[in-house]
Amino acid sequence: MRFVDIKVIDKPWGREIILAVEDEYAGKILEVKKGCRLSYQYHEKKKETMHVYEGEMKLIHEEGEIILKPGDSITIHPKDKHRIEALTDVKIIEVSTPHLDDVVRIRDDFGRAPNPKE
Repeated sequence: MRFVDIKVIDKPWGREIILAVEDEYAGKILEVKKGCRLSYQYHEKKKETMHVYEGEMKLIHEEGEIILKPGDSITIHPKDKHRIEALTDVKIIEVSTPHLDDVVRIRDDFGRAPNPKE
């Protein structure tokens, strides 16, 4: 694994901390403030596994909603529509396919335009 200099990116909903990148996977921490919801979206090819490290979140997806607490993990497969809502301040460790910027944003609370495919 090729570790990178830790990169912290402030976001209106919290921040992203990039930890490592290799050919097949990238690792980061998402810190999402209580009450914030990330985009309702899906990825064309990218696969993500999320592990709740601290706090509680609601994962909203096509089949319903699930509450995730510390120690819970979930994998989001390509084309799975999903959204994260922070029920408390939450820290999520995410491992995903790197170098794929293939998000299709359906709805967003922070003014990022929906992708015209929807």
